[in-house]
Amino acid sequence: MGKKTRQVELRNICEYLGWTTLKGLALLFFTSIVIFVLVNMSPIDTVRAYIGYDVIISEEQRAAITEQWGLDRPPLQRYFSWLGSALRGDWGTSFLYNRPVLPLIWEMFKSSLLLMSVAWVCSGLFTFALGIVAAFNRGNWVDKSIKSVSLTLAATPSFWCGMVLIMIFSVWLDILPTGLATPAGKLASEVTLGDRIRHLILPVIALSLNGMANIVLHTREKMIRSLESEYSLFARARGESRSSIFWRHNLRNVLLPAVTLHFASFSELFGGSVFVETVFAYPGVGQAAVQAGLKNDVLLLVAIAVFATLFVFVGNITADILYAVIDPQIRDGYRA
Repeated sequence: MGKKTRQVELRNICEYLGWTTLKGLALLFFTSIVIFVLVNMSPIDTVRAYIGYDVIISEEQRAAITEQWGLDRPPLQRYFSWLGSALRGDWGTSFLYNRPVLPLIWEMFKSSLLLMSVAWVCSGLFTFALGIVAAFNRGNWVDKSIKSVSLTLAATPSFWCGMVLIMIFSVWLDILPTGLATPAGKLASEVTLGDRIRHLILPVIALSLNGMANIVLHTREKMIRSLESEYSLFARARGESRSSIFWRHNLRNVLLPAVTLHFASFSELFGGSVFVETVFAYPGVGQAAVQAGLKNDVLLLVAIAVFATLFVFVGNITADILYAVIDPQIRDGYRA
């Protein structure tokens, strides 16, 4: 019976993942269409953005540049031409960087992934702990302070937090660099691990504060409900200690929604990285997206949008899988 049950659970999970993957592929397809259409509707003159607005060229030169980048063809034709090439692994060439898009995206994404990963882990652990601390100190000054800080940060843009951090730690205290991923003027072979960590501290803090309030307040409310639940009261009546009740009963009930909410914040994480990388001049996908938007680099923007969608999609899928790992009862609900 146990073996049959496991087979049914595995089949349900495989069906769920299969259908979800198909939905994700459809989402990527429609995302590429929407971004391609929106960029082509932009009032920015692509040729002028490419050569510079202060450069004077003849009509023949303009026509040659237009033909070189395929801008003389209708947008629909250009899109399907790009789609066919992308399915074969060729995502085109970015005229902003004059490099193939895929290697360029991967190179920048590695820097952004390091920043987002460290910020995401730090934010998750710190905010989850703060929510629990606030719940156990409900109503006193600790709880009120945590709620006040969380609500203040919820209304504070990440780029503003970044500028405040630069002003305090880089300008006033002069203990941390103002930006970049490595010290300016140093060769790659001369950059140490300590240099990279020092340049990562402020961007990580600024990005970690993005979306902090949701998890703190949500964890606080869930923990308060768990502490006041009937099973917690019954466990206390049986003589169990407060720490035993927390580890055996409360933690799992609070952990499930916190994990889901934290993985669902992948979209906010990626969006916040765009502003943080711009403020700190951090070389990543976010800064490339800003430059590509200003220069109307269609192929690079489409690729960044597709990768961002894939990033958020993988985060949601991972949340669903971890949900089932933490609580096996959820596996029965995996239906296509």
